[in-house]
Amino acid sequence: MVLFLCGDVMVGRGVDQILPHPGDPSLAEFYVQNANEYVALAEAVNGPIPRPVDFAWPWGDALAAVDNAEPDARVMNLETSITRCDERAVEKGIHYRMCPDNIGCLAAARPDACVLANNHTLDFGRQGLGETLDVLAGAGLRAVGAGRDADEARRPAIIPRACGGRVVVLAFGMPSGGVPRRWAAGDQAGVDVVPELSRARAAEIADRVREVKQPGDVAIASIHWGPNWGYDAGDDETTFAHRLVDGGVDVVHGHSSHHPRPVEVYRDRLVLYGCGDFIDDYEGIAGYESYRDDLRLAYLVSVAPDSGALIELRMVALQARRMRLEQTSPADTAWLRSTLERISRGFGTRFDIEAPGAISLRRP
Repeated sequence: MVLFLCGDVMVGRGVDQILPHPGDPSLAEFYVQNANEYVALAEAVNGPIPRPVDFAWPWGDALAAVDNAEPDARVMNLETSITRCDERAVEKGIHYRMCPDNIGCLAAARPDACVLANNHTLDFGRQGLGETLDVLAGAGLRAVGAGRDADEARRPAIIPRACGGRVVVLAFGMPSGGVPRRWAAGDQAGVDVVPELSRARAAEIADRVREVKQPGDVAIASIHWGPNWGYDAGDDETTFAHRLVDGGVDVVHGHSSHHPRPVEVYRDRLVLYGCGDFIDDYEGIAGYESYRDDLRLAYLVSVAPDSGALIELRMVALQARRMRLEQTSPADTAWLRSTLERISRGFGTRFDIEAPGAISLRRP
């Protein structure tokens, strides 16, 4: 069984402006008041962006790389509301939204599960979340991790496989990843919020996995946690991830950071502490150049369908240029490999470059 996982997909703001149906570009940010300024920043660094681009443009070379792997499931963290609602969350300094008419941009990647358990899902309030859910459903795309009430927000995404078995995706967000506790779904719409990294919370999630997981299923726990910047995985995160695996989770899919975080193999199960950004409008924004957040990874995970044990992890290295993912240079691929190895050293994880633009986990 092959899974495609990636981190944050932010198709709002500047990305929305270059698509065929740009929405209202006005922003309520401290420094930037028009989303087209992010387009201008990207163009100043990497050259003109044709407008409008087609829906597949932001995915660029990633689409062929993922299609060639023929994944059984595609899971991404969607950090963008899809709405025309203008009622911004006043406590937020940054708001992401994409015009609903641009839903073809998401559909181009054919995701099987769009994770909404993150800190931008309610940027435009519960009305914006409701429209997001409607637009995704209208396009035949599954949402997970948020809903119109607590039951819907906690409901896993079930992805059947043609040859039998299923991929089960549970998604939840945490305050450490910027998800406010007050966004928790209850009698009204919201996110599946897990408020702390405790033994009791891990046990609750394990119970939910056991309720739905059947023989031949692979379970993914998709978690929005941790800071935007910084490589370290804290002891509390590691302990929590291990408890999830002990409770029946086969892959821990972490996201929130703008760059990759450590990779661990625990009891033959894959733990990705942070997958980094995948699509956004961050080109030309200064301040964190040492992290090379222009470099992105598409995670292709092979697991044994009968046990969920990791067989292979292959990562396709990509670079964001003109708001499009392109193949990386050999030097940038080598930089990513060495960085992954350095930050994962505490877990004993090693990596190889197996082909141009492809990094693989070295198994014992």
